Parts: sequence; structure tokens; C-alpha cells
Amino acid sequence: MSESKEIRIDKYLWSVRLFKTRSLASDECRKGRIFINNIQVKPSRTVIKGEILIVKKPPVNYTFRVIEPIENRVSAKLVSRFLEDLTPEEEKLKLDFRNTGGTFYRDKGSGRPTKKERRLIDKLKDDSNFIK
Repeated sequence: MSESKEIRIDKYLWSVRLFKTRSLASDECRKGRIFINNIQVKPSRTVIKGEILIVKKPPVNYTFRVIEPIENRVSAKLVSRFLEDLTPEEEKLKLDFRNTGGTFYRDKGSGRPTKKERRLIDKLKDDSNFIK
């Protein structure tokens, strides 16, 4: 007979290293950014083997499958034994910084931009956001 562990979602998210602290995981649950089987959950909700987790970390919505609920934090190498990443590649591409626009460089000591320079910078930023 197999034992089914009842682990809180906030503790599970912390133990598989999705959040740095358990309190951060609890806060994200309270903010409504954690879903289990497309249902928004509270931090006290228990995790069961095989459930689908959706973790919203703007701008990306990560999707995971629970392989095995665990209580203690594990090393990053062992996370794949307890959690399967189902996040589509399109979502992961949102993190690519090259798609967010270029960086703009100003010489040190050149002071604040003038109104004309500011308009030019804003125009360049807007134009670079549409290139994809």
C-alpha cells in the first residue's frame, strides 16, 4: 500500500526551488499566481502526484507536472525527479532579452538629455519594440 503524502503547495514550490523562500511562495498563492489544474489555489492547498501546476511569473506562465510531492528542499540537480517542466517554448522565449529592445548608451558626464534628445530616445525605443 503506497503512502500519499499531503504537502502544502507553498512548501512544495519552495522545496522544488521555484521560489527562494516559502513566504514568497505563500505570497504568490495569495496574489493568485499559482494554479493547480486551472484552479487558483491558496497556500494551504495540498499537492497530489500527477497534478498540473501553472506558475505565473510575469512575463512567463510556467507549466509543471508534479511527479512526486516532497517536503524537504532538494538540490537543483534532483528537482527533475519531483517536477516535470511542460512549459511551451513560446513562453520561454519571452525571457529572451534580445526581443525586449536594445539598450541605449550615453556618454558619461554628458548630463541629462534635452527635450529633443528625449523624444529621439523614446522614438527609438518604440520602434525597436515593434521589430520581431
